[in-house]
Amino acid sequence: MKYYFSKKLDTGFDDALEKTTEAMKSEGFGVLTEINVNETLKKKLDVDFRKYRILGGCIPQMAHQALQAEDKIGTMLPCNFVVQETGDGKIEVAGVDPMASMQAIENKDLEKVAGEVNQRVQNVINKL
Repeated sequence: MKYYFSKKLDTGFDDALEKTTEAMKSEGFGVLTEINVNETLKKKLDVDFRKYRILGGCIPQMAHQALQAEDKIGTMLPCNFVVQETGDGKIEVAGVDPMASMQAIENKDLEKVAGEVNQRVQNVINKL
């Protein structure tokens, strides 16, 4: 089972980042965190790395429901989306598959929430 949904885009990195953020918003995700991986690796290790951004997305109502169902679920939050340059000159956007992440947790109440978030993550990727 794949642990993510993805799509390659024929666009620039900044455009893909903007489109991803807008698609996330349209599905109720707010961007809680943004990690500029290439910048961080340059600063911490002095290595060059392709453009790679991690967007930590959250739907507050869904996060609240998940936290009520499973108090340690915060270890798997937020839902991450990746925007990265690929070797073929394209930009790939990937989003975590919440259902794959939740397989290790046996909690029926959490499955419903994960299913809803799963569909919204897929919708984000499909809108790109």
